[in-house]
Amino acid sequence: MSITPSFAPLLQGFFTQRLLQQRQASPHTISSYRDTFRLLLKFIQARLNKPPASLLLEEIDAPLIVAFLDDLEKRRGIAARSRNLRLTAIRSFFHYAAFEAPSQSEQIQRVLAIPSKRCTRALVSFLTRPEVEALLAAPDTHTWGGRRDHTLLMLSVQTGMRLSEMTGLKRQDVALGVGAHVRVFGKGRKERCIPLTRQTATIVNAWLREPARADSDVLLPNARGSRLSADGVRYILAKHVTHACEACPSLRKKHVTPHVLRHTMAIEMLLAGIDTTVIALWLGHESVETTQIYLDANLALKEKILAKMTPHDGKPGLYRPDDQLLAFLNNL
Repeated sequence: MSITPSFAPLLQGFFTQRLLQQRQASPHTISSYRDTFRLLLKFIQARLNKPPASLLLEEIDAPLIVAFLDDLEKRRGIAARSRNLRLTAIRSFFHYAAFEAPSQSEQIQRVLAIPSKRCTRALVSFLTRPEVEALLAAPDTHTWGGRRDHTLLMLSVQTGMRLSEMTGLKRQDVALGVGAHVRVFGKGRKERCIPLTRQTATIVNAWLREPARADSDVLLPNARGSRLSADGVRYILAKHVTHACEACPSLRKKHVTPHVLRHTMAIEMLLAGIDTTVIALWLGHESVETTQIYLDANLALKEKILAKMTPHDGKPGLYRPDDQLLAFLNNL
């Protein structure tokens, strides 16, 4: 007769053994999964009136998890995409539990079979070249903070690094001179090297001559010399976007985040005719399919393709309305 395993040691083993030791998951992944199970355990405690430490694995079945996900949508108002992220964390745990508790395989398979919720995939947002130039010109380079911010923005736009990759950079991760590049540790602790342009290398080289604060080896530290937080980077970006709007009003219509700068780099590479497989390697995507979102968003590239095609019973080229029609539409 098999003994039903306790949930608590399985969950602890999932975080310490699977995520930290085996997968060497990033701090972002750890915190996301941690928050998911905090919410789940609070829901189960209220539903079953039982403390989380005394739960058995068999009590956390598929109907209970579905009820938890539905509660997140109804009570907390989360979107389908956020619901799917919570489900991903739960699935990851039950994949681990399948090896540790094979006696519960039937229950585990039911949980793993919970489908993700379909959601609308919005087109990615990115900045145009004038918007990028206005943003790069926004920091006041006469101050220490302005020079740091200018370096941060230049690296973000030119390398397309993720936010966590940017804030995790150390001074020793930068190699200048011939073949200048920056060494990045991305998702899954995968290492990749991103080349630097001459302009970016010059800016980074000047920044490296700045005295390190608090003897820190962080490349882009906060005022105390420690690592910038994600919220700190978002604050810096929002501040300079506000200033850049004066020179480039089109920025007012865009919600600019650190990831938008990453998208901008990808779109510029795509417009330059670089293959999506190379873009995927540059950005650290595990699958080329992830890079497909930039093809979907790039209207200019689609127009170039359309211009090369010969339409049925007509001449190549895009449709151009006459002046009267344009006047009609402008007056609507």
